[in-house]
Amino acid sequence: MEAVDAQGKPFNRGLLVAVLLIGTFVTVLNQTVLATALPTLMKSLDESLGTVQWLTTGFMLVNGILIPISAWLSHRYNTKWLYLGSMVIFLIGTTISATAHTFPQLLTGRLIQAVAVGVTMPLLQVIMLSIFPAEKRGTAMGMAGLVIGLAPALGPTLSGWIIDNYKWQVLFGVMIPIILVVIIAGLFFMKPVIHTGKEPLDFWSFIISTIGFGSLLYGFSEVSTQGWGDVKYVILPLLIGVIFIAFFIIRQLTREKPLLQVHVFQIKQFALTTILSSIVLIAMIGAELVIPQYLQTVRGMSPFHAGLTLLPGALLIGFMSPITGRIYDKMGAKRLIIAGMIILTLGTLPFTFLTENTPIINVIVLYSLRMFAISMVMMPATTSGMQALTGSLVAHGTAVNNTTRQVASSMGTAVMISVLSNVIKNNMPAKSVLKDAPLEYKNQALSAALNGYHAAFWIATGFAIAGLIVALFVADKPKNTVIIEGGKKV
Repeated sequence: MEAVDAQGKPFNRGLLVAVLLIGTFVTVLNQTVLATALPTLMKSLDESLGTVQWLTTGFMLVNGILIPISAWLSHRYNTKWLYLGSMVIFLIGTTISATAHTFPQLLTGRLIQAVAVGVTMPLLQVIMLSIFPAEKRGTAMGMAGLVIGLAPALGPTLSGWIIDNYKWQVLFGVMIPIILVVIIAGLFFMKPVIHTGKEPLDFWSFIISTIGFGSLLYGFSEVSTQGWGDVKYVILPLLIGVIFIAFFIIRQLTREKPLLQVHVFQIKQFALTTILSSIVLIAMIGAELVIPQYLQTVRGMSPFHAGLTLLPGALLIGFMSPITGRIYDKMGAKRLIIAGMIILTLGTLPFTFLTENTPIINVIVLYSLRMFAISMVMMPATTSGMQALTGSLVAHGTAVNNTTRQVASSMGTAVMISVLSNVIKNNMPAKSVLKDAPLEYKNQALSAALNGYHAAFWIATGFAIAGLIVALFVADKPKNTVIIEGGKKV
């Protein structure tokens, strides 16, 4: 069947998808590209860890704030120019970052990049679901999963290699030619594939959501450095976030044309798969943060070699995502997702018994097994939830799904890192031991670090078990005829 755009004109679906995937890959890569570069940036820019951490925190905040508005943007503006406009914004941010020599310059570039990523990531899913028929959406979202799963997983390895061999500015410089190619190709191959209208922006909903999600994400991001008991930087922002998000939800439920259709949570399949994909994202990002720390602090690896250890797993999720998408099209979601959650649980549990002598090959194999499992769950779950939506609700569902996953991953990461830090801190030997018995101090400090990693992975195992329980209630192939009018299923 020939693909036609919103104006009824035929277009080359393969070339449009290629432009979309390459462009989104580069933008999503930025979420983790600084994973192993922070120590180098601290030294080069003469800033503290808390300050440099804002390059990641600020990116995440702006990204999370923009995602809820993405549904309105995709139905207000021509798809082609919305995507290309986002890529131009991303090019500006990347160029500023690549030429930066001070922290304010680099932070400015990162925040501009985040504006683009907040639009392109959900737009990728909306377009893929719009240009493929229902029976091929698993394959389509599998291709999207290749980008969303592979790009962040490759970030630490790419970051480590560039930092070890070049100036940190090259992290951003290498992306500029690719972005230019995507923009030029997009002028010819991107098409307006979503019907648009002149719906006004609900300004107050946008302001309330910005304060709510911004405060919540900020509070979670500060947990690792300030601790859960800090009133100013953690408790107060989390409280403000919860209050404003509650106001936002109430406003969306009572408006005839809300900024974000939160009514989609009334659909059981969508709600279950959104929770499930959030849990899996926590499992993926948490491991990407904790395992490199173990490899560097306990095993003494360089940033590059720590990233290289995770590379096979990153490549596996990229290789498997399109395959699991095709399997979903043939057999549905439930068995695929349950099998994936069982493998994820079994692949996580051995990490709770890490030692200073655990063979590195074991770490590589187990991490790869976890990524294989994640590929079986992430996009099939998302696709299954979206199959329960129709028409304009697809864009709203995508925005809700991405926003929920952003908040959940921040919360899950905060829990894992804070448990890791607190257990290590509580088990560290007294400073007097260092003076009296240096060797004993080293052994006790190593034991404290391992206890911290064990605790973090017990939390990760708990998340995996919770996901497995949720998976039991997922339907195989949901009906795709659900419509919501005024918040009611009809």
